Amino acid sequence: MKPPTTPPTTLVRQARKINRVLGDTYPDARCELDFDNAFQLLVVTVLSAQTTDRRVNSVRPALFAAYPDAAALAGADRAALESLIQPTGFFRVKADTITRLAQDLVERFHGEVPPRLADLVTLPGVGRKTANVVLSDAFGIPGITVDTHFGRLARRFGWTEQGDPVKVEQEVGALFARRDWNLLNHRLIWHGRRCCHARRPACGVCPVARWCPSYGEGPTDPAVAAKLVKTEGRA
Repeated sequence: MKPPTTPPTTLVRQARKINRVLGDTYPDARCELDFDNAFQLLVVTVLSAQTTDRRVNSVRPALFAAYPDAAALAGADRAALESLIQPTGFFRVKADTITRLAQDLVERFHGEVPPRLADLVTLPGVGRKTANVVLSDAFGIPGITVDTHFGRLARRFGWTEQGDPVKVEQEVGALFARRDWNLLNHRLIWHGRRCCHARRPACGVCPVARWCPSYGEGPTDPAVAAKLVKTEGRA
């Protein structure tokens, strides 16, 4: 359903109101991947492709006990590495990617994760979304992280009609102060995982339903909608 055209000033007010309400709804919203530093976050974000954060978190302790930094991972025994990350799926491809990623960090950045988008996206397996995750959560640098949840909700809220993540970044970013971007990422992702699902959003119990032009895409009966709400995130 295409959201109605909204005057820019009204759109900004509605968008910021939704952000505030989601902040009240999810006061603990944060990255659901466990990490201790920028290197760990970069690796686990790459590993999170096509699996759940929970599964990646389950392999993280053993993975970084064996390979605590880029130099160690760059020289990892392939069979041992594959065994450690096998639960995340596509483990052979992922082992190749994170090994090459670590080698690039060692060879080009002295083993450190660069705090710049332009550098991060040149690394194996690192696209704009992963780069923004690392910048925002490891370095505190404002960035819009357009994953599937963020993009879906931004379109449902009428903040953008774009499908291209870069254009979504630009249009959504323009509605908010830069200082609000990082928390906005987590609030939308948490809401997308818990309530505003792709197939059957829980519209009847959605805390921002009154400002959402897509209200009604999912069940509006509160009793029915409540059964769709998840208490914790997955993907």
